Amino acid sequence: MSPEALAELFSLEGKVVVATGGGGVLVAELCRTLARLGARLAVLDINAEEARKVAAEIEAAGGQAEGYQVDVLDRTGLEATAARVIDRFGGVDVLINGAGGNRAGATTSKELSFFDLSADDVRAVFELNFTGSLIPCQVFGRALADRGAGAIVNISSMNAMRPLTRIPAYSAAKAAVSNFTQWLAVHMCTEYSPRIRVNAIAPGFFLTRQNRFLLTERETSGLTPRGRTIIEHTPMGRFGEPADLAGCVAWLLSPSASFVTGIVVPLDGGFSAYGGV
Repeated sequence: MSPEALAELFSLEGKVVVATGGGGVLVAELCRTLARLGARLAVLDINAEEARKVAAEIEAAGGQAEGYQVDVLDRTGLEATAARVIDRFGGVDVLINGAGGNRAGATTSKELSFFDLSADDVRAVFELNFTGSLIPCQVFGRALADRGAGAIVNISSMNAMRPLTRIPAYSAAKAAVSNFTQWLAVHMCTEYSPRIRVNAIAPGFFLTRQNRFLLTERETSGLTPRGRTIIEHTPMGRFGEPADLAGCVAWLLSPSASFVTGIVVPLDGGFSAYGGV
């Protein structure tokens, strides 16, 4: 295969990518990588400063990007943002649902038993991770349906496949994201167009603002017992780096994945393959 043909197979040149949670560590890196591959980025985040910072970095590197402040649970706000994105870029080709996270009040510990978890925190975790993916799919997915083409990538988790101790709300919400991804893949193909693809990635263990309190000691920054157990059960022997997600997402969005829909790809350093012995 010639270099030109290979480049065409993986090209994202000119594609308009909307990324929620774009100010976060992992999704910001995805945005920067996709911009280097020729995509134009609409960086959405509840934190306006972070969204605009990522967009400014992309622009400074020669790409095209715009930052937008919006809450993924606010349908009216998302619809207004979608109109602004379409006005700025001329349409939408891709949606990445990257907004998500956990809460200490929905996480069991020595101080907080399962029986005393906050229903409000559990509800907030489920809404952010699941409903916060569903509503953007409704809003931006309509633009894909109108065009009859496009791609959606949701962010699931290893916890969806093998629920971990201590985080029942987050695990359940991400399991819902995986199930919804498969449902939506079928729905978009059969009801609108077989050229609309919906997939998800299931990252293993990455140090983020949301999980750092579970995996590292606040005082020493060393690994907690949980963090050490994770590394011991990850054949590659390390936490993931943000760049580790980029290649897989770029593939899922590219023409080379034109027959791929309804899958959830583990990106976990071998964690899901390791039986512990």
